[in-house]
Amino acid sequence: MRDLGAGLRYLGQGQRWVLTHGRWFGFGLLPALVTLVLYAAALTGLAFWADDIAAWATPFADDWGSPWQTVLRTVFAVLLWIAVLMLAVLSFAAVSLLVGELFYDKLSEKVEEDAGGLPEGVVELSLWRELWLGLTDSLYVLWRTLRWTVPLFLLGFVPVVGQTVIPVLGFCVTGFFLTLELASVAMQRRGIPVRERLAMLRTRRGLALGFGVPLALLFLVPLVAVFLMPGAVAGAALLVRDLTGTDGRGPDSGAPGRPQPQPRPHQQTQPYPQTHPYPQAHPQVQAGPPPSPAPGGSVPPHQR
Repeated sequence: MRDLGAGLRYLGQGQRWVLTHGRWFGFGLLPALVTLVLYAAALTGLAFWADDIAAWATPFADDWGSPWQTVLRTVFAVLLWIAVLMLAVLSFAAVSLLVGELFYDKLSEKVEEDAGGLPEGVVELSLWRELWLGLTDSLYVLWRTLRWTVPLFLLGFVPVVGQTVIPVLGFCVTGFFLTLELASVAMQRRGIPVRERLAMLRTRRGLALGFGVPLALLFLVPLVAVFLMPGAVAGAALLVRDLTGTDGRGPDSGAPGRPQPQPRPHQQTQPYPQTHPYPQAHPQVQAGPPPSPAPGGSVPPHQR
């Protein structure tokens, strides 16, 4: 539950950051707006042709009587549109990141600088290399998402369960992979490959779901998705700092997936060294015969 709250908190902090940095927020709207226009056209076309697609995909129901044929194909069309909508929510972030690659990378860097500094060993890549890695990583995330979406789509035909439990699971899957997609901006800067990113988020599923599920629900509203995209990138940068243990001076040794440093055998275990590195202010008097008196019967002051 704590991770769920932390994920939601990072989402809110990201939105607050861009609202207080109006210039970054304004530029962040442009890539998301272009992506919205493309997706709105695609989803509208799918809704218009959904009945024909359902009839093509269910030829075995051609001889069914009414109302079963209508019920089956209506359920198929609705589930197909919902499944594509879930993929659109996830791929909306991916396509927006590709369109605005340069800007969102700079935005994420600025957020990390304000949060304490960039990590050590930042990976510098050319723009074309970043675009290629972003494309291949997004395709990998999309493929992993389909491995969950297709079975959930089929389970959607199960009575009762398909209309109650399956949609909830669908939003959880979409939210998790949406977090993975948005976190890729800051993780790519650290040189973390996409498979390792997935493994790291699996160790903090609550954090990923707390961030991604509310965002996935909000992304269902088209115009809201445009306005939330810059803040989503900013919040994902803060989430990655938590996930990797970055404190501004570099990755923390206790971060998930990083080996813990082991002390060497000859290292001191005491909190302080046994010998002081500086000369003592009051050296001890060496044992031995008493000092001989100086001429005149007196002892030098420093030997008394």
